[in-house]
Amino acid sequence: MKKIYFTLILFFAVKLLHAQVSKNISVNFKQATIEQFVAELESKSGYHIYYDRAQFDSLKISVQVNNQPLESVLSQAFHNTAYHYALFESKMQVFLTRDKEIRTQPAAGYFNVKPGQAPPAASATPVIDFTVAPVKAPVIESTVENKLYEVGIKTNELKAGKASISGYVKSAKSGVGVAGAGIYVANSGVGVTTDQFGYYTLSLPRGKQLLIVKGVGMKDARRQVMLYTDGDLNIELQEQVTTLKEVKISAEKVANVRSTEMAVSRLDIKSIKQVPAVFGEADVLRIVLTLPGVQSVGEATTGFNVRGGAADQNLILLDDKTIYNPAHFFGFFSAFNPDIVKGIELYKSTIPEKFGGRLSSVLEVTDREGNKKNFAGSAGIGLLTSRLNIEGPIVKDKTSFIFGGRTSYSDWLLKLLPEEYKHSHASFYDFNIDISHQIDKDNNIYVTSYLSKDNFRLNSDTTYNYSNKNANIKWKHNFNSKLFSLISFGYDGYNYDISSSANPVNAYKLKFGINQSNFKTDFTYYLNRNNTLDFGLSAIYYKLNPGSETPNSATSLIVPDKVDNEQGLESALYLGDKFDITPDFSISAGIRYSMFNYLGAQTIRNYAPGLPRTPLNVIDSTTYSGGKTIKTYTRPEIRVSARYNITDDLSLKASYNTLAQYIHLLSNTTAISPIDIYKLSDPNIKPQYGSQVSFGIFKNAMQNAIETSVEVYYKRIDNYLDYKSGAKLIMSQAIEQEVLNTQGKAYGVELSVKKTTGKLNGWINYTYSRTFLRQDDPTAGQLINGGAYYPANYDKPHSFNFTGNYRITHRYSVSLDVTYSTGRPITLPIAKYYSNGAERVFYSDRNEYRIPDYFRSDFSINIDGNHKVHQKFHNSWTVGVYNLTGRQNAYSTFYQQQGGAINSYQLSIFARPIPFINYNIRF
Repeated sequence: MKKIYFTLILFFAVKLLHAQVSKNISVNFKQATIEQFVAELESKSGYHIYYDRAQFDSLKISVQVNNQPLESVLSQAFHNTAYHYALFESKMQVFLTRDKEIRTQPAAGYFNVKPGQAPPAASATPVIDFTVAPVKAPVIESTVENKLYEVGIKTNELKAGKASISGYVKSAKSGVGVAGAGIYVANSGVGVTTDQFGYYTLSLPRGKQLLIVKGVGMKDARRQVMLYTDGDLNIELQEQVTTLKEVKISAEKVANVRSTEMAVSRLDIKSIKQVPAVFGEADVLRIVLTLPGVQSVGEATTGFNVRGGAADQNLILLDDKTIYNPAHFFGFFSAFNPDIVKGIELYKSTIPEKFGGRLSSVLEVTDREGNKKNFAGSAGIGLLTSRLNIEGPIVKDKTSFIFGGRTSYSDWLLKLLPEEYKHSHASFYDFNIDISHQIDKDNNIYVTSYLSKDNFRLNSDTTYNYSNKNANIKWKHNFNSKLFSLISFGYDGYNYDISSSANPVNAYKLKFGINQSNFKTDFTYYLNRNNTLDFGLSAIYYKLNPGSETPNSATSLIVPDKVDNEQGLESALYLGDKFDITPDFSISAGIRYSMFNYLGAQTIRNYAPGLPRTPLNVIDSTTYSGGKTIKTYTRPEIRVSARYNITDDLSLKASYNTLAQYIHLLSNTTAISPIDIYKLSDPNIKPQYGSQVSFGIFKNAMQNAIETSVEVYYKRIDNYLDYKSGAKLIMSQAIEQEVLNTQGKAYGVELSVKKTTGKLNGWINYTYSRTFLRQDDPTAGQLINGGAYYPANYDKPHSFNFTGNYRITHRYSVSLDVTYSTGRPITLPIAKYYSNGAERVFYSDRNEYRIPDYFRSDFSINIDGNHKVHQKFHNSWTVGVYNLTGRQNAYSTFYQQQGGAINSYQLSIFARPIPFINYNIRF
């Protein structure tokens, strides 16, 4: 009986569904083309209609039908013609053919054919296997303003409702997509910005629309469109040469107020190149240090600290490739070639769901695509480095490449230093090779690669080498105007070694490395104008070499030693939605679920519960085979932000984030260096967890020419690793015995004022921030500072930055950069005492004192060549002074016992003004 009821319910449900699908329609065509006919029927019936356009190019259709099924419309339209239709109700499909008919049912008696007997003959009408693509509107290329572009498939009557318009915003000169360009509907609040590839999509009412397009370094453009159905419109923008060279922080000036993002900074390469840098070369990371909430422990390092986070808590990406050491030449240069970089984005609070694995920030550096139309290039010569960039089409308008290389020749400068540095050596090189290829309008392939190597020694035989090796391939696919995906595969490697051979008896070589393979899929779905969904998954496979030591000569007595390799798999799923509740109130909410598996082969030491992790408290050990899951950690990560507009130029924003980090940097120094050790979370070392809440007020003034903001934040950190006093980190076989789990807290306030237009432009930032750690776990042994909070070694309460640019004429401009910050904490020897007949040194509490405050000002003059558009070569000069006042800023302090007394000394990297000059040429 139940089966009968179920069958009846299913029967009536199918009938009801069929009745809903097979609704009657009304049409009126007069000499309509096949495109107009199909578009109208598809929109009114819900069926997908397939046909070969070449077979119908001369057909004109005239038919009028009122409130009848689709089959009746097709029958009347093709009556007494050579055209046929086949309607598949179950799949909501219609196939149109000429001369040949598609049969929807088997021939009579087909299933009664006996073995060895031929099936019955078909009808006289030929039957074909028909498989063609559905009709699609052509892609429209728009290059001029005074023209009406018809988007979609044109219909006799303009239907009510909305349609999607999508495409790429490109440079007319290079054919490369313009990232961050804004496309807005005139006299409306509707608008979007392009993604990193220049792609956009908009949902608009059908009919005539006026689009306003703005891009950094591009002339503002207008496009008049008549939107019929979903369609594609590519927009070409002309480059702009203005009288005033402006600093642009974002493509849309009102984004400071209207976006839901907090603590996000965007900078284009033109902004970066206007800030004076040591030795005159534009430096991506130097300008990051001028942003609010970002600090550095001192000169000679490009590691940075964001809102109380350690240097290893920043995820640094170069076109989705992870860069572990972003520094060259003792930290004087960043790893990013300024001639290749297109722009940067720094996320400090509102971190998108697709990013994870770090607690403090994400720095996303994007390279340019190669010129798709013409060959071009640039070169630069400085006191220490030279660089070359070449780009151009492989297949015009479809495939392009870009190559960039840098190298150094610095030994001549080191020989001019005092005697103790004359035998030093330093060199580096890096290469970028990127290829982009457009398969068709819906598919693009991007291949990017990066290689760098550093080699240096400081007046000794100890040589340091480290290198980055990165490769990535990405496939961007547009399913339709509302859904697209980005799938990527990549490899990232960071390897470093230290060697010494002066004394053959103890000559050694230490090697360390981290290698990872990654896979990621990101999807974006524009549900409607008020909702945008982002979702995807990612996986990273880590393989670490924590250290190996080998003899470096045939007579060396060094015993080979190796710390076991480590493997781990970090994976994540995420989902996020950006939605507008009202025009003035918007929310971005999402969740990222991350999981980490620590894998064998590995031997894990087991310690007595409740006791410190020391050799004496090891109970036993467990050995795991290769690929075996040893320990699994999981964590849901929440990402929420909201924006409320009080007025058009004033808004309030709030955000809350939680994050997890499964890889640790173990160091007893304050900056990233080639001898730091990376460690994966395991049964004895827990992952780091963090949470942050932020609140901000954002205000624009003078018609959005001035952007101001005030942000406050509070952050909690769990399981941050600090080192024990006297810890041995290098070649430690039991690293968990040398480190301590600490809890941290950070809070602060950031004030920012930016002027983005006019002869005088730039920004002023002030940050007050504190970062404290506490080690209160009694099982760790002796407590640091008795279990009380102590400042982290990168805690710098006050920070002030001024960056200004003044354009004198078309060719001449001057730039000034001023930086001040509180000195970082240190631990001092404060007394001597005798114990067991020997003199001992008594130290202060951890990080109780500070080195002197830091102050530096830099000045540069930028001289452009003439601005003739059609000349083959354009040149420019940059001349300036780094550390204009010659202040002897302390990078670190050290102590020596001399004559029974302990004397303190400080190390200054740049203790005097350093002039620089750079010559650049573009062709």
